[in-house]
Amino acid sequence: MDVFQIQQKQIDHLLNLDEDHFNDVKSKRISPSKLQETFVAFANSDGGDLYVGIEDKSEKGERLVGLVNQEEANDIISTLLEETNPAVENVTIEFLETHTKGLILHISIPKSSKVHYTANGDCFIRINAAKRKIKGERITQLAYSKGAAPYEKNPIDSLEVADILESEHLQSYMQRVETILDADIFLRKQRLLTKVKNDYKPNVACALLFDEEPQATVDTRCAVKIYRLRTTEKEYKREQLEEKPITINGPIEQLIVKTISQVKEYIDGASFQDGTELIKLTYPSEALKEIFVNAVIHRDYSLNDDIHIKIYDNRIEVKSPGRLPGYMTINNLYEERFSRNPNLVRMLHNLPDPLNHDIGEGLDTAKNELKKAGLVDPIFEELENSFVVTIKHQKIASIEDVVIKHLEDNPKSIISNKLVRQLSGEDDMQKVKLALQRLRSLGKIKPVDEKASAFNFKYIKN
Repeated sequence: MDVFQIQQKQIDHLLNLDEDHFNDVKSKRISPSKLQETFVAFANSDGGDLYVGIEDKSEKGERLVGLVNQEEANDIISTLLEETNPAVENVTIEFLETHTKGLILHISIPKSSKVHYTANGDCFIRINAAKRKIKGERITQLAYSKGAAPYEKNPIDSLEVADILESEHLQSYMQRVETILDADIFLRKQRLLTKVKNDYKPNVACALLFDEEPQATVDTRCAVKIYRLRTTEKEYKREQLEEKPITINGPIEQLIVKTISQVKEYIDGASFQDGTELIKLTYPSEALKEIFVNAVIHRDYSLNDDIHIKIYDNRIEVKSPGRLPGYMTINNLYEERFSRNPNLVRMLHNLPDPLNHDIGEGLDTAKNELKKAGLVDPIFEELENSFVVTIKHQKIASIEDVVIKHLEDNPKSIISNKLVRQLSGEDDMQKVKLALQRLRSLGKIKPVDEKASAFNFKYIKN
């Protein structure tokens, strides 16, 4: 195993390390079985780094008490790598040599696509700086969220195969993929029927694809809710809703098409008044389509919530149920590929001119389309039980360039800090203020009223 010598600066960094969701330090006196609990918790959550040979911050006296030699770590390494069930893949192990204080064992654990257990059969997850033991339904839910046990394969007791065989959505699909199989054989071969005792039942993926009203059939909520909000604030009031939120229902293909159509209706020609200025909302339709498709086909259908699309005056937020599946993280979204609902994704992709690209390509397309439109990249955020994509109406161009372009197109326009924030998508008032001051010093703009208060200062083209 690799051994790296570290200097005092790196030692100080490790001693000052705060234990959190991704980092933990342990005494070399910890038993291998106890350390395995933390190891499993990291693998079952978002991954992390373990440092063995450092006492807790609450310990009085010397905190750096490393291993005497590599052999001293043999029991630990054996327990973690050989007795964790199933084994955690792609673990990195190295020793950090401290000259006079022995070796620190550094174990880097990746986020895993599987659910792992200790040698005693216990399952743990990492929450902030602590591990938590979970049981029963919570383990099942963890497996669904990771994609280790696809919820899409769950049979639906209330649905009969005959109900699906009569579906016009199934008939349409079979015609488009030009299959010669009988409908029941086709469903079985496509793994859309799950065997229950001696009978076959349509599963969740089957219902989502071909049931007339999957939102009424699937046990969890699986619609799309769309809101048009006349504000830029995160917290909004009911009166800022343009109308009641619209709920989109139907099988997946229809769900996606109707969602795209409704959002398009909201933003095509949509604008908002800012003083005397009318600001128009413009987003590349292909970027929006890719993000909506991703939200629908990669969400966690085991969670009892709909997809929520909120159209603000300066951004669109798409919130889908479930954290990122498997080993996916915000940092590797554009490079790695993993599907929580592989059958659903495959069935849609098999259609001629499919709505979805290969896994992962949709986000690349969205990013590129936003760039072509001069807008910043989408922003990703992982919350406790959901994943949010934000498309900001923020220009890649500098604030100064946005102002100059606006004045060239609208020579008689009166510029305010608020208007520039709306035009550029930049939320920071101070940044906008400094940009306006720079433009004034360059002679590009001049104040309407030199004596105006700071909050009412406005500019016109010089």
